[in-house]
Parts: sequence; C-alpha cells; structure tokens
Amino acid sequence: MSFWSSLPRPIIGLSPMDGVTDASFRSIIARQGKPDVTFTEFTHVHDVCRGPEILLETLIYSEIERPMVAQFYGKDPDLFYQAAHAACELGFDGLDINMGCPAKNVASSGSGAALIKTPHLAHAIIQATRRGIEDWAGGQTLEQAGFKPARIAAFQRLNEQRRGRSLSVRRPLPISVKTRLGYDSVMVEGWVEHLLREQPTVISLHGRTLQQMYRGAADWSAIARAAALAKATGTLLLGNGDVQSLDEVVVRVRETGVDGVLVGRAVLGAPWFFRSKEQARRLAFKPNGSGMESCADEAISLDQRFAVLLDHARQFQGLYGQGQFHRMRKHLGWYCKAFPHAAALRARLFRVSSVDELETVIADYRTDRIVDSVQTESVDDASTLTSRCS
Repeated sequence: MSFWSSLPRPIIGLSPMDGVTDASFRSIIARQGKPDVTFTEFTHVHDVCRGPEILLETLIYSEIERPMVAQFYGKDPDLFYQAAHAACELGFDGLDINMGCPAKNVASSGSGAALIKTPHLAHAIIQATRRGIEDWAGGQTLEQAGFKPARIAAFQRLNEQRRGRSLSVRRPLPISVKTRLGYDSVMVEGWVEHLLREQPTVISLHGRTLQQMYRGAADWSAIARAAALAKATGTLLLGNGDVQSLDEVVVRVRETGVDGVLVGRAVLGAPWFFRSKEQARRLAFKPNGSGMESCADEAISLDQRFAVLLDHARQFQGLYGQGQFHRMRKHLGWYCKAFPHAAALRARLFRVSSVDELETVIADYRTDRIVDSVQTESVDDASTLTSRCS
C-alpha cells in the first residue's frame, strides 16, 4: 500500500516548480502550513545517473517534508530504469515522471510535454521506471543497476546529510505522472487513456496544452473529463492550474470531481498558504449551496512576514552557500507585496547578496516605518490642533 492511499481527500498538495520549489522553500512551507504531498524540482535522469554531483542538489530534502516525491524528466527509458533505483535508495516516498514541462529547451529534446506526441515512448518510460523500482525492491544493488562507485558515494552523502530513516525494508515506490491536456490542442481523453493503461498511482493534470505554456486560463472542464475517465480505475486524478486560494480548491473539487488539487504560483511569497487546508477539505464535501463559509486564513502581520522571509533566507544560504544567494532574490521579491512601500523594498532586496545584507535592509525598512509613523502622527496631531483653534 502506497502513501497516496492514506492521504485524506481531497488531496491538497504543492505543485513542483523548476527553480522555485527547492529544499529551502519546501522546508519553510512544511513549517508554516504543510501540504499533503510535496515534489522536488524536476531532475533530468541523465543528471541523476551520470551528471556532475552538484546537479544532485535538486534531490536534497528533509524529513519534515514527507511524503516526498522525486520528480524526473527525460526521454531515455534505460536512464529512467537506472534513476528509479536512485529514487528508492534516497528514501523518497514516490517517483513522479514529468510529462508536462512546456519549456522549449525541455520539449525540443523530446522530454516533458513533448512525450504527449510520442505515447509509445511514454509507455516505455513508465514501464522501465516500474521495472527499476521492482528490481530495487527485489534486492538489486546500485552496482548491479550500473551506477559507478563515485555516484553511489554521492547518494550515501545525501542520505547522511538528511539523517533520515533507515531503509530496513525495501518497498516499491508508487509511480505518478504530471502532464498537460495535449501538445498543440486539447486531446485529454486520448492522452489520459494512454496513461491509464500503465496504471500509474496518480496522474496530475495541468489545465493547459504545451503550446499554451502558461498563457490563457486553465481549462478545468477538460480536467473534469479526465477525472471522469480515471474514476474506478484505481488511478487518482489531481488537477492543477490557476488556483489562487484554498476557497478555489474547494470550488474546483466540487465542480470537477478530482481527487485533489496541486497549487503552484499562489504559494510564491506565501508559504503559509496551506494552513487552513483542513477547513478547505471539510468545505469541499459540504453540499453546494450549504453556506458561504470561507477557509481564508488569518492575516499575516508584516513582522511575521519578515520573520518567515529571514528564516527562509537563512535556510537557503545554509544549504547552498552565500555564493548562490542570488537565486534567493526572486523569493525575497515575492514576499514583498500588499504592504506600504513594498515596491521600494523589493527593489532593494533584488540587490542583496547575503543574509547579513538582507537583515540590514529589513532593519532599515523597519526604522523608516517608525519614522514615517511618528511623522504621520505629528501631522495628524497638528491638524487636530488647527481644527480646534479655527
């Protein structure tokens, strides 16, 4: 039995986002309002098996993030077979195959969403991944799977860094697939039927085609049709696309019959997004029209926002080093919205290169706020006095 079967319904998870959902961001989210399931950024199967060791940093995770699913992409079934052993050896709870990335450099190579055009290859990849998992669970070693000693040692270091649970029992990992509605047009029925033949545990469906990229609105009516196809097959169908709040999660589950929803961009700069997920889950199963209750979370104060921002930045620098701090800047910008002088602060944060610099900028902003507040109070007092004397 996989972890998916034990998750509450509807499942409310964090969608994988390349260059965004790294280990530090996922760890902050787990502490601020944990989703039901989390995925790594995608990693090319070649990089898992043979690439420079630095590229394995996308497979870093912490125990607090569980259930934790490794997401791989590529087009070589043999490398998926081998990479499946790595996912198992690294203690992941599941393995997700990316068949949905629309990025030009990915799709042009025949990977990601381009696999929608080559269903025979998609079948071969799922089958090879399943064989790899089964062979590992049956006792096959990494050496026997074709890994070189240096790569095996790198996997051991990742496990030691995490200090996670020991793999005393070899259990097969569940396979999931993340994909889109089609390549250049919506062909969701035919494509999902292809995937269902391989009996993945989960299909996560983004409501756009490859050609759309992230333009236009996600087509949840097409996701609903896919959910209907998956019913009674044993495969869970999760929807994804344009969900901005937990209230929208409730609406989408009610309207489409999906087994759950993955949320992506709405979480940027708001790692507390999932705090009210239990309330959303309860509302999702209330009869339509049974009240206008909302699952909106309590407001986050500016001091709380800055505390989370600084914690996130410290974790990032601790994991990846000060030399990589420029990658943190986009997150800093996402935190800066909907409060006084947010744009000016955001402009300053885009130039910081370390936690120390960040702390200085935040301290300066707080000081300026105090001065502004005092000056505003003085003006208000003077206006009141003038009004009384006139």
